[in-house]
Amino acid sequence: MRHPLSHWLLLFALVAMWGSSFLLTKIAVGSLAPAQVVTGRLVLAALVLAVVAVVLGRGMPRGGRAWLHLGLMAVVGNVLPFMLITWGQQRVDSGLAGILMAVMPLATLVLAHFFVDGERLRRNRIIGFLIGFVGIVVLVGPQALVQLGGSGEILVAQLAILGGAFAYAVNTILARHRPAADVWITSAAVLGFAALLSMPMSVPLGVPADVPQGALMAVATLGLVSTAAATVGYFRLVTLAGPTFLSQINYLIPLWAVGMGMLFLGERPQWNAVAALLLILAGIAFAQRE
Repeated sequence: MRHPLSHWLLLFALVAMWGSSFLLTKIAVGSLAPAQVVTGRLVLAALVLAVVAVVLGRGMPRGGRAWLHLGLMAVVGNVLPFMLITWGQQRVDSGLAGILMAVMPLATLVLAHFFVDGERLRRNRIIGFLIGFVGIVVLVGPQALVQLGGSGEILVAQLAILGGAFAYAVNTILARHRPAADVWITSAAVLGFAALLSMPMSVPLGVPADVPQGALMAVATLGLVSTAAATVGYFRLVTLAGPTFLSQINYLIPLWAVGMGMLFLGERPQWNAVAALLLILAGIAFAQRE
């Protein structure tokens, strides 16, 4: 299936919104606990989307099945991967974490073959996604692979990150099969559930005093852009283009992160960043061939 330009534009918009969250999170956790950052962005995003849904006159989902599906997406697509990946990155270097998270498109490819009509496991898709995975390894450095395995605690942390990647893959399938509902109210409900589930982790920490304005602005941007707007775009794209197309975002986000480092931190990419870009783009092009 060839995808129109609108699908690609929405995909790259999601890359920008989610890829920028790493920089914003780094600023926020300098003054706030990780649980407070997560809850803050989820609560703000849920409130904003709820107001938008009311202003637009969107009706609430009806039936227990619809609400159960929304609750599952809140857990599988937000709370569970946030917890697993954040916990795992306390013990795993970011390079290896990037490689482990790049497993998500491959997991989505297999799951979509069995659970989504029209998403067959064709040879060109497998080869294309593997080329993209090699690009991620080149980007973060092959030396990161040396850390695979290790001691029992490190191994558990690696498995936690893999669990988060797999949770994101499962969520793309859930999102594609969600009961028919308006994208605005769906996004608001999912984020509302996720915010409520995250509160027990952050409320006991209390309200911090004298939080720098930069940290507050980072949380606000995370909530409004990287969570609220991105969630609406996510549900829209997975419905229009399918989970396999959407999963390519995990190959493109690291490249965006490199660009943000160049722009705001004065970093200069080495040869591996250019090679990774070419490999990832080649892999995506190969996967999209008929």
